[in-house]
Amino acid sequence: MSRLDKLQDLLALDPNDSFTRYAIALEHAKAERIPEAIRILEELRERDPDYVPTYYMLAGYYRHTGDNESAALIYREGISTAKKMGDRHALAELQAALDELDES
Repeated sequence: MSRLDKLQDLLALDPNDSFTRYAIALEHAKAERIPEAIRILEELRERDPDYVPTYYMLAGYYRHTGDNESAALIYREGISTAKKMGDRHALAELQAALDELDES
């Protein structure tokens, strides 16, 4: 049984588990299925907009596909969410990524 299969089984047990959904997206990206990873993270962002890790990875995948406009939008949403959630570490990472994107 693959890691993805195990994660899918865990998600079936708890469909509201944001971490498992996030991990599934990362597994798809690792297998170079970026569009599927984006789809899953977009769904996660809609289901649990306060799950801060979503924003950094989702924006990065948009950058990977060359969609810098979407990446910037997601970074900005993530910055706002990180501020709201009091997650200073994520806030710094998201801001640095947005600054880097703006410089390119």
